[in-house]
Amino acid sequence: MDVNTTSKKLLSLICLFAGLILFIGALILDFSGSKVSFRGAMLVLGIILVLAGMFFFPSLKHHRTMVNIIFLFPLLFTFAVTVIIPLILGIGYSFTDWNGIKLKNVVGFANYAKMFTQPSFIWSILITFLFVVFNMILVNLVGFLLALLCTTKIKGLGFFRASYFLPNLIGGIVLGYIWQFIFSNVVTKFTTSLFDYRYSMISETNTAFMAIIIVYVWQYAGYIMLIYITGLNTVPRDVLEAAAIDGANAREVLFNIKIPMIASTFTICTFLTLTSAFKQFDVNLALTNGTGSVDGFLGDNYLTNGTEMIALNIYSTAVNKNNYALAEAKAVLFFIILATVSILQVRISNKKEVEM
Repeated sequence: MDVNTTSKKLLSLICLFAGLILFIGALILDFSGSKVSFRGAMLVLGIILVLAGMFFFPSLKHHRTMVNIIFLFPLLFTFAVTVIIPLILGIGYSFTDWNGIKLKNVVGFANYAKMFTQPSFIWSILITFLFVVFNMILVNLVGFLLALLCTTKIKGLGFFRASYFLPNLIGGIVLGYIWQFIFSNVVTKFTTSLFDYRYSMISETNTAFMAIIIVYVWQYAGYIMLIYITGLNTVPRDVLEAAAIDGANAREVLFNIKIPMIASTFTICTFLTLTSAFKQFDVNLALTNGTGSVDGFLGDNYLTNGTEMIALNIYSTAVNKNNYALAEAKAVLFFIILATVSILQVRISNKKEVEM
């Protein structure tokens, strides 16, 4: 073994040893409740040193794989810190009496049993599923129709595409307050002048739920439109020209050529609208804050969360009612429902793609 190889091996071993010391020390400081401010820097520096030591080790096999891991590490680390670790901790906290700061006892499945005895939570699940069904249909229908319009030979296509996509750039909270003003101050003037009666859609539960659907479709249809436009532009021109030569009309071209050839696009758009509708929170919070009266649901004489969907119910349980452990149990159930429905939707859509 030459001097150069020996020095590289020594350097890599020093990096590995120092990195492990820093990494383990940072974890010990964190779990012991130490108030040392630089333990986060110790953790990151320790991981970097370990990766550097593995990279510079001269006899390391699969060197190319190690290089790929090093370049992917920032993304993988961020994903683990923001998604994987909170998910695991959340599942653990759901079995305790955690109050957001500390926990005293492990309560088992008590939180899970408690949430199913709350009529307000069951109602939130029901209206969330109803909201998802309506929006999966309406958003995809409106988005696809807009995509058909924006792929025709008309003037100003860029302007129309930008105009339809623009609502998606507005934040949900801001959008909710804008539409709250429209429903409460603009629409009421029309009802007053036409029917001599001041009426706001967000004043009653049924119409407020419809108002949330209208705002969501208005916001999200433009984004789905762009995906459908991309799919429609991938349809081969020679196939469309051959269909025109054979005398196929616009309806036959649409249903027999375009729709079957962009089946994968429908799968993507359906998945996106499904997951986005399930996770609806910001518009729900800003527009109605989940309020709305429901009489006689599961023995509850008067529910006050008639327009509160699952995400907002979890937030209200944690923040407003200061019951973080119960909110974690609801969030775990929400994750299971969303994952199950999403997987089923993708499998069913993939089967339909094969059939088409």
